[in-house]
Amino acid sequence: MIRKTLIGTMLIASSAALSAQTLHHGYPITPTPFTSVKVTDNFWGERLRASREVTIPLAFSKCEETGRVRNFELAANPSDTTKVEGFSFDDTDIYKTIEGASFSLQTYPDAQLERYIDSLLNIVATAQEPDGYLYTPRTMNPKHPHGWSGDSRWVKVEELSHEFYNLGHMVEGAIAHYQATGSKKFLNIAKKYADCICREIGKNPGQSNYVPGHQIAEMALAKLYLVTGDKKYLDQAKYFLDERGHTSRKDLYSQAHQPVVEQDEAVGHAVRAVYMYSGMADVAALTGDSAYINAIDKISDNILNKKTYITGGIGARHAGEAFGENYELPNASAYNETCAAIGNVYLNHRLFLLHGDAKYYDALERTLYNGLISGVSLDGDAFFYPNPLASTGGYSRKPWFGCACCPSNVSRFIPSLPGYIYAVKGDTVYTNLFISSKADLDVNNKKVVIEQETSYPWNGDVNIKIVKANQAFTLDVRIPGWVQNQVLPGDLYSYADDVTPSYKVLVNGQEVDGELNKGYLSITRRWKKNDQVQINFEMAPRLVTANDKVKDDEGMVAIERGPIVYCAEWPDNSFNVHSVLLNRNPEMTVVEKPELLKGINEIQTNAQSLSYDANGKLSVKDVMLTLIPYYAWAHRGEGDMRVWLPMEVSAAKALPQPAAQWSDNGFFGK
Repeated sequence: MIRKTLIGTMLIASSAALSAQTLHHGYPITPTPFTSVKVTDNFWGERLRASREVTIPLAFSKCEETGRVRNFELAANPSDTTKVEGFSFDDTDIYKTIEGASFSLQTYPDAQLERYIDSLLNIVATAQEPDGYLYTPRTMNPKHPHGWSGDSRWVKVEELSHEFYNLGHMVEGAIAHYQATGSKKFLNIAKKYADCICREIGKNPGQSNYVPGHQIAEMALAKLYLVTGDKKYLDQAKYFLDERGHTSRKDLYSQAHQPVVEQDEAVGHAVRAVYMYSGMADVAALTGDSAYINAIDKISDNILNKKTYITGGIGARHAGEAFGENYELPNASAYNETCAAIGNVYLNHRLFLLHGDAKYYDALERTLYNGLISGVSLDGDAFFYPNPLASTGGYSRKPWFGCACCPSNVSRFIPSLPGYIYAVKGDTVYTNLFISSKADLDVNNKKVVIEQETSYPWNGDVNIKIVKANQAFTLDVRIPGWVQNQVLPGDLYSYADDVTPSYKVLVNGQEVDGELNKGYLSITRRWKKNDQVQINFEMAPRLVTANDKVKDDEGMVAIERGPIVYCAEWPDNSFNVHSVLLNRNPEMTVVEKPELLKGINEIQTNAQSLSYDANGKLSVKDVMLTLIPYYAWAHRGEGDMRVWLPMEVSAAKALPQPAAQWSDNGFFGK
């Protein structure tokens, strides 16, 4: 078998399918497949367990309860009287949940789950039309299709039909299923639909010239090319990108305002945007198109320097689920869709694979530990669509939404986490995330086995043990940006205290020195069994300020420790957290709370609470302010919360606006 890895997913194909020429291209750095890493970590192990035991079964049950499965049955027997309901992208919730379940199957085999997926695929297959078209919103009632679908194929695909979006998630799910089971049942369904689109969409005579309204097909088709070796799928992905800005749609919302290689700012619908930028990275890596790389580098710099929240969330505006202007980062009204956080991880991972720079993992880690996992409850059974940084109530995680892209996206992402820990390039092994685990690595065609033990993110002690090796290679240890006094690459955020963190790396008890290269400390030696690497990152509470151009954070600070961003929430404080004023030189204490919120570290600090008495006189009261990790908020009822805390009196006077409300169906113009 020949293996070709793309973005954390090991895609397996026969040597006959993948030629030597095909293998010549791709990312310079290869991520270790998640199937080669067994997570033993308390922090992430609990989340993987919740995903396996709660989130994925819940998503499947909701797909049944809400008629998503039934739609495929109806499409198998089209009728002029069938009432087409729901959203035009509901099919994808099944595809995404199958993808997540397939990831889970690789590390936790489950014959019953495998049989259930197989039964679902039997239903999906019956809805596919003879030429490969598979889109239930039209097929179940061709004369009266979904209102967003248009009266014939593709005519509304740049608007709201989501026909290409559905293909993208179908292909992603099918590849994961093939990888997990070896069965081509889903893969053949997806290929047949992809073939239909390749035949009908393009610039040749008889073809229709359209690009996706909602991007993701670009990423998926690049993967399908790697699995099958059929270059038409890569060509189709590149066509979708090359034609963007040249068809009838030319708006900012869908990133169609300019040809993609001329874009240099993140705009429009945040999820669509980062999916497109990720697709550009895939196509660039596989074709060697430097213009794509130059464009996404500029766009990434714009996101990191001007449009990323302290939590790693992106997409400031509820209107259009969109990026705002540069430095537009409101707190109470922040949108920060969970799907956008997942897409942000995809993008930064790809940029690391292209450039080998730890700054992209600094951004990835910030999103992962804060703005992404805040989108799912600790028990794995409820979800956020938006993830604001301040609230006066009205926010609670929901078990499902009418527009359910966030729950099903969480279902597919969390089980893939092990694939983000390590990566390999030649004789270099990158250690990117600090998670207790055991990994089987392929280094220059030789097996290397590494174990990590750590309580990260609660402390900075990491022990790496070489379980199996007898060769020379370089172990690159990422020294996180927060250890180097850099919140994020660029000047969007800065530390506002006099703390200078230290770190120490030892091999078999001997300290390792050396200059960092792109954020990594390189250790080159002939490794042997039982070699030990001890790492210590000093982990202290830190004060963070935003760039002066972020007007919503003027006079305020955020508090973080290691990769974790903290917030003040009502259950832990006997006063209104929106009335708090921090001391100019706060003393902060870390308190371990193993019994609270699945086990957290609190931060406590002296502060003041400002209020008016009955006579309208300002009252100042000394208080002890308690903060919890941002990801854990809203688990004890609705109420007040804030990440950014006033340190100037002027900032304490201006309370956040009430949190924006939304309907229970969770639809915000997807």
